[in-house]
Amino acid sequence: MKIALITDAWQPQVNGVVTTLVELVRELAQGGHQVEVIHPGQFTTRPCPGYAGIDLAVRPRRGLSARLDAFQPEAIHIATEGPLGWAARSYCLKRGLAFTTAFHTRFPEILKAALKVPLSWGYALFRHFHKASSGVMVPTDGVLRMLERRGFRNLRSWTHGVDTALFAFQAQPCLHAPMGSLVRPVSLFVGRVSYEKNIEAFLQLDIPGTKVVCGVGPLEASLRERYSQVRWMGVLPRSELARVYAAADVFVFPSRSETFGLVMLEAMATGTPVAAYPVDGPLEVLGKPDGTCHGGVMHADLQRACYSALAVPRHEARLRALDFTWARSAQLFERYLVATQKINDCQPRHAGATSVNGAVTPVSSNP
Repeated sequence: MKIALITDAWQPQVNGVVTTLVELVRELAQGGHQVEVIHPGQFTTRPCPGYAGIDLAVRPRRGLSARLDAFQPEAIHIATEGPLGWAARSYCLKRGLAFTTAFHTRFPEILKAALKVPLSWGYALFRHFHKASSGVMVPTDGVLRMLERRGFRNLRSWTHGVDTALFAFQAQPCLHAPMGSLVRPVSLFVGRVSYEKNIEAFLQLDIPGTKVVCGVGPLEASLRERYSQVRWMGVLPRSELARVYAAADVFVFPSRSETFGLVMLEAMATGTPVAAYPVDGPLEVLGKPDGTCHGGVMHADLQRACYSALAVPRHEARLRALDFTWARSAQLFERYLVATQKINDCQPRHAGATSVNGAVTPVSSNP
């Protein structure tokens, strides 16, 4: 199948959305699909206001249309709600083509924290963006239910995975020379140093040992100055990041507004247990349907979660990570795709439904 994937988040950006899409494209290609990724690197870009390190395409409609016209995809997936996402949405609506979308990031919360945009405004905009989608892929059941309460429709429960070969298991925290000699236990945070990550909840913890941060972002300079005792390591190649995960005693995930949290799975794959709040993301990664927690500890008191997580066996963290695979993620993605045939042509078949590889998926008849 010829699949067009349109995204405002792509390499060299370093974040969970990019990791998810890169792994997805790899799995789809291995499955025999031809995937055309349309991303900001193919256009003139400008930095995203208030979010350093993220470059967005400038006036991409004409170039995007030319690429899609040339590729003639059988399925179109719009991964993000940035300039390229809006341009692709317009392209599909203008031509009456069905498409799918994904809800990867709680940008309304970011807009509220960074620019004081009311949460209701942000979700109204995103609800409008996804209204025409034939299937909105959402990585956790908790976020799916939240979006349902906010009036989103055509939601599809997705999931993510982890590269368990790259993030190899270590039965004991290993030494990693670039980190230097650190007082243990080592508590690690990996992610964007930005508003939505609630990173100060980690930095303020009164816990023994050493705190380590891997990542950059708009809050980095001010936090480095205020928390000079923290070991700041910046952005690392993924092969080195795997060794840093394996060198930690506990991985601390302080965010309360994640849609998933791939970094938790990466840490757990190396054997490092997770301490987190009992919120969306950790509930999906650490929690099981029977209400038990595996691979880490969730608690409303993050400090208590950190102390308890130190007692979680490393093999248990690894075992839980093995429940998540990119192959499964790609299978679900493929199942949710819809054919790009014109929406009006689909109506006589069954209340606006179309079929891709035998899976019947609803197509919006009121874009």
